Amino acid sequence: MSEPTVGATSSDDWNRHWDEYSESATLNPAQRYRQRLITRALGRAGPPVRLLDVGSGQGDLLAVLSTTWPASEYAGVELSASGVEQSRAKLPDIRFVERDLLAPGPAPEDLTNWATHAVCSEVLEHVDEPVVMLRNLRAFLAPGARLVVTVPAGPRSAFDRHIGHRRHYTPGDLESLLREAGFDCDEPRRAGFPFFQLYRLMVLLRGRRLIEDVAANPDGPASRGALALMRAFDVAFRANLDRSPWGWQLWAVARVRG
Repeated sequence: MSEPTVGATSSDDWNRHWDEYSESATLNPAQRYRQRLITRALGRAGPPVRLLDVGSGQGDLLAVLSTTWPASEYAGVELSASGVEQSRAKLPDIRFVERDLLAPGPAPEDLTNWATHAVCSEVLEHVDEPVVMLRNLRAFLAPGARLVVTVPAGPRSAFDRHIGHRRHYTPGDLESLLREAGFDCDEPRRAGFPFFQLYRLMVLLRGRRLIEDVAANPDGPASRGALALMRAFDVAFRANLDRSPWGWQLWAVARVRG
């Protein structure tokens, strides 16, 4: 699930969210930073054979990964019908499924125990019952499949609450959640220091003014100065540390237990 640069009009109205803000999400340097972080994590775990994007949004992450590993197979599962529609238009050769992973039920037959790798990026903070979601996800995963997870750490801003963040995580929180859901993992790692931290501090300091500002510009930053700042962060984020005691971006690689 890609984090937009602008606030959604409703915390949980994901159809409207992707209808109105999909283009602006692409401009977000934090999203591109996470895409690079995920790509490196997957590379360390071994190139994917069949990869499932959980909360695939409008397909931006799979567009990157399918270019990085063109011989791999890909699929996406997404709650929003609008996100699925946009993803199918963008990536017609990839299977996208509209599905609420909080609801019980088997995976589609052709995706049952299908994925050797999966990514769940910036999703769990939006979910009231993340353990239930992760347990239901296991129906899509092959035995021993690897799962790359990213979630936000650090304080929640007014903007975070506006787009539906229920909570932010500590490494211990994330590890406990994954183990309860039936995954084994190494200790989750903090990333993003120092420049992602600076970006997040700016979001915190803007408070509710950020919500008002971005609501007036649903296609992304309107001023040249704001666009230049986004580009500067995009460059600076390449120097972020993937492992740091102070990072406000968490990531973990887990494996289906058993």
